[in-house]
Amino acid sequence: MAEQTRQNRTVAGGLGALLASARHLWHHRVGDVKCLLRTNQPGGFDCPGCAWPEPRQASRLELCENGIKAIVHEATQRRIGREFFARHTLSQLRGRSHYWLEQQGRLTEPLRYNRHSDRYEPIGWEAAFSLIGRHLRGLDHPDQAVLYTSGRTSNEAAFLLQLFGRLLGTNNLPDSANLCHESSGVALTEAIGTGKGTVTLEDFALADAIFVFGQNPGSNHPRMLTELEKAARRGCKIVSVNPLQEAGLTRFINPKHLGATLFQRPTSISSLYLQPLVGGDLALIKGMMKVLLERETQPGGGVLDQDFIDNHTQGFTACVRDLEDTTWTQIEAGSGLSRAQITQAAELYMQAERVIACWAMGLTQQKHAVATIQTLTNWMLLGGNLGKPGAGLCPVRGHSNVQGDRTMGIRVKPDPTFLEALGREFRFRPPQSPGYATVDSIKAMAEAKVKALICMGGNLAAAAPDRNYTEEALSGLQLTVQISTKLNFSHLACGKDALILPCLGRTELDLQATGPQQVTVEDSMSMVHTSRGHRRPASPHLRSEPAIVAGMAKAALGEQGPDWDELVADYDRIRTRIAAVIPGFRDYNRKLRQAGGFYLGNSARERRWQTPTGKACFLVHPLPGPQLAPDQLRLMTLRAHDQYNTTIHGLNDRYRGIQGRRLVVFLHPEDMHARGLKEGTRVDLISEAEDGLPRRATGFEVVPYAIPKGCAAAYFPETNVLVPIDSYADRSITPTSKLIPIRLRPAGLAKELSG
Repeated sequence: MAEQTRQNRTVAGGLGALLASARHLWHHRVGDVKCLLRTNQPGGFDCPGCAWPEPRQASRLELCENGIKAIVHEATQRRIGREFFARHTLSQLRGRSHYWLEQQGRLTEPLRYNRHSDRYEPIGWEAAFSLIGRHLRGLDHPDQAVLYTSGRTSNEAAFLLQLFGRLLGTNNLPDSANLCHESSGVALTEAIGTGKGTVTLEDFALADAIFVFGQNPGSNHPRMLTELEKAARRGCKIVSVNPLQEAGLTRFINPKHLGATLFQRPTSISSLYLQPLVGGDLALIKGMMKVLLERETQPGGGVLDQDFIDNHTQGFTACVRDLEDTTWTQIEAGSGLSRAQITQAAELYMQAERVIACWAMGLTQQKHAVATIQTLTNWMLLGGNLGKPGAGLCPVRGHSNVQGDRTMGIRVKPDPTFLEALGREFRFRPPQSPGYATVDSIKAMAEAKVKALICMGGNLAAAAPDRNYTEEALSGLQLTVQISTKLNFSHLACGKDALILPCLGRTELDLQATGPQQVTVEDSMSMVHTSRGHRRPASPHLRSEPAIVAGMAKAALGEQGPDWDELVADYDRIRTRIAAVIPGFRDYNRKLRQAGGFYLGNSARERRWQTPTGKACFLVHPLPGPQLAPDQLRLMTLRAHDQYNTTIHGLNDRYRGIQGRRLVVFLHPEDMHARGLKEGTRVDLISEAEDGLPRRATGFEVVPYAIPKGCAAAYFPETNVLVPIDSYADRSITPTSKLIPIRLRPAGLAKELSG
């Protein structure tokens, strides 16, 4: 247990964050300090590191360690040109790690795969667009094409891409949200009439209690720790709910505070830290609700906001009945927590007049994710914690514009009113049939129902579940197009024809016919603001994402659609068309001139419930039954600290005590002892699915950690191979990356047995 105790004393931020940032700057030879000073500043660029909002009064350095890593990753002096591919075949590159591929540098010119030489070779832009046009025009049906979008894409590029897809005739517009926060959107839309969070950044200064579920802000949204630190210092109670003890949720030193950094004086973040079983959140939340109802019936009562319940909700009676029928034995078994622990958390909720509930993928990537988030919403409705200052629901997004992509129409089941407005503005009839979401797209590729894939950023081959299945599906396509800044595994799982189209990054100057351009993004809290790059592009051959979409559209559609060249010449023209189609964007260009951008608004925040009944809904779900066999563990996948989604910045995980390696599995010491394992033992992770196919991640080193018994944790994307393509959250179709039943076997033994 000594190793476990050492890891739990780690402090987030502070001098360690400063030194790590300096090392990354030196490693990539980035001397452009002005670039860092323009991050998240008026007239500067939006950090690509996460979707956490900027305060209205931004400091001179409004960035964090992981933001610096993301910027350095883009601003590196390393380059990949034709000489690189002359030295490396794709077969050789497939043997390299995610980290090695990313470290080779920026892509500098368009490339086409040559199957005979097994290499990418240079191709001109117009020839590349012509090739794409021929493939798309040759499809038997528009639904044989899929246009995938990463959450890094700007509003302008996303709007043009969805327009291109719908003019082509398909709603096959999946995106990275299908793999992460789709469960939040489905759950909240049904419960409160909007799929977005209801809080603003200003609410964090007013909350009496903040509950953080299934989230590790220290590594994934470090700037969020600034708000949590301020809240903790003024006496706000912070309750952290996470199977792992995470440094950012225990003690934090803001690196901007020189005295605290130099003298190592951390702020304690969490008033209470609960470690439920992986997948135990639904039972925990029901337990807290049960405490509220029991307390309401006792003398004094008054813990529920009955006026809010009566005037703004429906389904309360069914919710009460469900809680009465749910026993404490079920709750304790399902959550892995005691009644006393759950009561302690409920007490903090009851003592608070204003509560914010935050969550991330720890909740959204479970089999019962939608049910869990709707139960969390029920819990917040009981206290009237929606539609008042300092309270509300806060799904914390990862990609810096994943929420904006959805607002711009990147969705496979578009709202009919959106399609009507789009068709009216561009004088065509958009397709009405639902398209393929990400998992469905991959399955359609495997079944030869899809022949062409265009990816606007991202790393689909690595981010998607069931890696072997996914790579085989991608490799069977007639055409794959990757619009990218750097090399990744998706470029190696290519179709019969394959293109890499290198694009500008966020930090780089975007010069079009009328001059320098700016794009826009939407953060997790519905603030829309500008992003303008200033750095000289990594190569003169790079094009912007809007320009690349326009080039593809012209080649595929001919005279159909708008004048693409005119739109791309001045992005104000794109925004004018957006304003004509999407509610909330009227006078788009004028609003952007406001300091900090503008707020889109949120109906539920105003207590306008856009549900069929006009009220917020208590939606009742039973607790799931037993999900594992006796010898299985509940595996959750997670990021290392030196990582942003599938992008690996380094091989360390400072906050969890890991250095120079990634193939590790975190286990409770008693689970290690029961299996005869010692620290450093190598094991294979084996998952099993209904299809009967074993899925294996090999050669993982055992690390003892403060995690509940019966649970395990390991890094993605290395463990995505363990998630079956058909294992996803009910109704949101989000892969179950946070609850994978696995068994452990000595390294190599599983292969020997199967052979």
